[in-house]
Amino acid sequence: MSSPHDFDFFHGDWEVHHRRRTDFLDPDSGWEEFPSTSRCRPLFDGAANIDEVDMPSLGSKGLTLRLFEPDTGLWTLNWSSSRSGRLFPPVAGRFEGGRGEFYGTDTHEGKDVRVRFVWSGVSATGARREQAFSLDDGETWLTNWTMDFTRPPGS
Repeated sequence: MSSPHDFDFFHGDWEVHHRRRTDFLDPDSGWEEFPSTSRCRPLFDGAANIDEVDMPSLGSKGLTLRLFEPDTGLWTLNWSSSRSGRLFPPVAGRFEGGRGEFYGTDTHEGKDVRVRFVWSGVSATGARREQAFSLDDGETWLTNWTMDFTRPPGS
């Protein structure tokens, strides 16, 4: 069952290894890999948080605002990029059995896509976030970005 403390593990500093497809919609596209850092801080006594990912090799930063809705037991994850300066449509979902699944709709390169974020391998020292897109309303998914988080030494 989801709770307002599902993302407590994520508070603090992280080193991040990114792996993303060069074309988010092409299963045959190559992958690029790069490092970043991330810092997350709690808000609303843990029922919300905000993190900023610094991706110097891309010349950009990302920000996620996560909000827990007590009436529904769902989290909404709201992403923004320093490149666009706007919020992308949120994904919503919950944690069950140590795994968080969050779904939403968006467009990518003019095509309507379903979006799925999965949080797995959650511990005090690591976690994985995976992004996938679907062009067929969730029948099939193409993973296009993974982020492996590890605590920096001494954190």
